[in-house]
Amino acid sequence: QVQVVESGGGLVQPGGSLRLSCAASGSIFSIYIMGWYRQAPGKQRELVATATSEGRINYADSVKGRFTISRDNAKKTAYLQMNNLKPEDTAVYYCNAEGIETMGLSFGSWGQGTQVTVSS
Repeated sequence: QVQVVESGGGLVQPGGSLRLSCAASGSIFSIYIMGWYRQAPGKQRELVATATSEGRINYADSVKGRFTISRDNAKKTAYLQMNNLKPEDTAVYYCNAEGIETMGLSFGSWGQGTQVTVSS
């Protein structure tokens, strides 16, 4: 079984920065992709950024130039550096990890989410 835990959310003023962390643990053989998604009240969950083990990175247009995703494969951890935050970035941010377990089965796991609130 694979667990994913996010941390680093909070309240920040517009223009401020936050860094989210996502740690995966459990019976992991390899993680192919780690990604950040967010869900604002009354809206569907949307992709924010993803990073593959091969270094391929993808961002939503709304965060390009402001957010940076990175991975520490040895620590099975992903980060999301968020700069120049805007009120519309307010949401619950979820981490997702997909890969292969030690028994050879594929997995896809979500964290419970961390709240990011951008407000003055």
